[in-house]
Amino acid sequence: MRSFKYLEPESVEELVRILTVYGKEAKVLAGGVDLVRRMRRGEIKSQCVAGLQMIHGLDYIEGDGREGLRIGALTTLRTIELSPIVQKDYVLLYEAIHQIASIAVKNMGTAVGNLCVASPASDVAPPLLALGAELKITGPTSKSTMTIESFFIGVNRTALQPSEIVTGILVPSLPDATGGAFVKLARTASDIAKVNVAVTLTVTNNTCKDARIALGSVAPTVVRARKAENIVKGQKLEPKMIAEAAEAATEEAKTITDVRSTAEYRKRMARVLVKRAIEKAAERAAAKARQ
Repeated sequence: MRSFKYLEPESVEELVRILTVYGKEAKVLAGGVDLVRRMRRGEIKSQCVAGLQMIHGLDYIEGDGREGLRIGALTTLRTIELSPIVQKDYVLLYEAIHQIASIAVKNMGTAVGNLCVASPASDVAPPLLALGAELKITGPTSKSTMTIESFFIGVNRTALQPSEIVTGILVPSLPDATGGAFVKLARTASDIAKVNVAVTLTVTNNTCKDARIALGSVAPTVVRARKAENIVKGQKLEPKMIAEAAEAATEEAKTITDVRSTAEYRKRMARVLVKRAIEKAAERAAAKARQ
């Protein structure tokens, strides 16, 4: 690891100024789970690392399924996992984080940091995409929001400019009778996903009013399966319809081969996981409707 300057800004504005000065040579440290490891290996070489720990007001989780959920840039995965709000109203996000085996990773890592790594195998990105989440972004001259879908542009690549920082996550409120599910296939409990799937469905009288289907670890970025969504929207959620949607989702994913799995295996298992996630989300939506 080569030497670098470590800075601790005390405000988001100060952090943005640092990023503006150093540009691509600056890295932001939240939990440091990925950054520290990659710097030690020499995969990342930076002149400057700016830590978020001295910036107040970035460690929060608030809201609920009626008001929407707000998560700060320093909120750890463990805090999100243990949140009664998430467990009750955003169960697919809870399921995704709960399946991350390492407690140490969850105690150190943040949801925002996980997204900014832009790993296609992220367990956090698919549920947030299926929930319609947006990211709060601050730059030198403005503040804005960006959808999860627009944020990822490639493996370890995001649409963030060098002088911009993600300060939080905004998850919208959920319509009545909405259920969600997250399912994952990995070699071992501690391994990263070969395939993961997140689904939200709004269902009334067994008819799907709305659907969002997201797949991770199948392509260079997380994938939203819009054709599959359109198959189930406005339809009765019968086995044949669910199978058609699962097939469409695998075609949209355009699965790839890498060190963890082959494209063909991913395609077969994505079909299975999408079907399971739709069925589970539909069951939960029906349960919500009965409440």
